[in-house]
Amino acid sequence: MKKTLSVLLALILALSMTGFAYAEDAAPGFGEYEHVFIIGIDGMGATFDKVDSPNFDRIFADNAYRHDAVTEYITTSAQNWGSILTGVSYDTHGLTNDITGKVKRTSADDNHTIFYYVHEAMPDAELISFCHWSNINKGIIETDVGVKKVNRRSDPLVAEAIINYFKMGHAPKLMFVQLDSVDHAAHSHGGFSDEYYETAAHIDVRLGEIYDAIESQGLMKNSLFIVVADHGETTNGHGGQTKEESSAVLAVAGHSVNKTILDESVHNRDVSAIALHALGIAQPDQFISSVPAGLFGESREKSVEANPMPKAQYGWRNFLRIFLRIVNMIWSPFDLIK
Repeated sequence: MKKTLSVLLALILALSMTGFAYAEDAAPGFGEYEHVFIIGIDGMGATFDKVDSPNFDRIFADNAYRHDAVTEYITTSAQNWGSILTGVSYDTHGLTNDITGKVKRTSADDNHTIFYYVHEAMPDAELISFCHWSNINKGIIETDVGVKKVNRRSDPLVAEAIINYFKMGHAPKLMFVQLDSVDHAAHSHGGFSDEYYETAAHIDVRLGEIYDAIESQGLMKNSLFIVVADHGETTNGHGGQTKEESSAVLAVAGHSVNKTILDESVHNRDVSAIALHALGIAQPDQFISSVPAGLFGESREKSVEANPMPKAQYGWRNFLRIFLRIVNMIWSPFDLIK
């Protein structure tokens, strides 16, 4: 009898641990995607809401978006791309335009990018980053985590490289893209100029080309597609804390993404949490980014201070079913009265 009870207790403990693991895996959207594609548009701010953008509209018509997600309080590129890719604030990662142009980062540095975490979890995964602004590939994404880095000197050349890449049959686990012409137009002509809005409208063409290249390979059925901006613009550039500068589009498309306007508390850095969650990778302890409420299936609470615990839809129900099945198996061959 003692032996039987010991076996039973051991099974209960094992099943309890299984139940908790299942509960985490059952969180809406967790591990439901094979690929994540992140399209970053420098200086775009909330401008998709102000220009003709048929490609953005068709991609996100039945998905989730917010035109004015919150940026880092310093609205420059490295500070925000750093946060978008590392899931921590600028105060923590400390990356600046000057630093990223001079210093290469490795896995030995603190505050890893999402590429590092995907590589750790899936060492054989194909990872790639296409950038117009080379500082991201040089000084933000680590040099030793298996990421192929492609730098091009214009957005059309970036889009062309991506199209050719998918024509060759590639299917990356994680892909990051940075397009820079909108920010260039703002620096040259001002953030509210005709040239700025024309460039912002034209970037929609690039977005459609990239999306269609992915879809042509049959990948979108099990992929998450994200569009995000680092900051907005003013007539005199960016870097301050005005509403125009500190608003940035964040849009997410995928088979389990809800059709919703995301909560006003969403940050552009939440991209990092969304990407890892979709690929089934647990959130690092240092993350202050989180999966926005209502993005996938059952809503989750958003917390800037700490990541929310995933909610289990069916974890305990399945745990109980399995537990009773095993108890029945144990009861049959043994007489527990002896």
